[in-house]
Amino acid sequence: MTLIFVFSTAAYAGSITGKVNFTGTGPTPEPISMNADPNCASLHPEPVYTETVVVNDNGTLQNVFVYVKEGLQGETAQTPSTPVTIDQKGCQYHPHVFGIQVGQTLEILNSDATLHNIHSLAEKSPQFNLGMPIQGMKLTKKFENPEIMVKFKCDVHPWMNAYIGVLPHPYFSVSGVDGTFEIKDVPAGDYVIEAWHEKYGAQQQNVTVEEGPANLEFTFGG
Repeated sequence: MTLIFVFSTAAYAGSITGKVNFTGTGPTPEPISMNADPNCASLHPEPVYTETVVVNDNGTLQNVFVYVKEGLQGETAQTPSTPVTIDQKGCQYHPHVFGIQVGQTLEILNSDATLHNIHSLAEKSPQFNLGMPIQGMKLTKKFENPEIMVKFKCDVHPWMNAYIGVLPHPYFSVSGVDGTFEIKDVPAGDYVIEAWHEKYGAQQQNVTVEEGPANLEFTFGG
């Protein structure tokens, strides 16, 4: 699907930057047992942990998907030709949370010398369940419709999961290792911004974008 959007001459006025704070005591990191697959276990001499809740050292929260939810009526964006990549590496999905545009190519890699499968649980686009038994194997897929969020899982390794936000525009970001996010080149206007986390749900804030960055802070936890 190709989406063609036409912006006004004053379209690229600013950006939306911010931070996702975490309040309260973070849950104890839950170790992942990969003993069911010796190939996976051998890749991790040190313990690895689930990514459901990742609290950074500075008291912020990682892996929060932040995007423009409302305010782009009548605005569209060209579908990028550059693919987005998800890699099955170390028997985990990388990245854990990310975004893609409708119609943009999703490149799926298997960097491990073991069988993986990637099972999309999309509700608004066709689901897929792809076996990938060969190291270095690459497949591609596309999503037909917007959806927040699409879960991926591996039926071979039940600890593997990831989430992807599918949008008709490029205005999204994910909080990183310092809890910050940045949505670039946002047209001037008034918007509803949503921040989504797999455990703590979604929050919304209003923001006005003018010249320069508009700043937001979200707080999750409890």
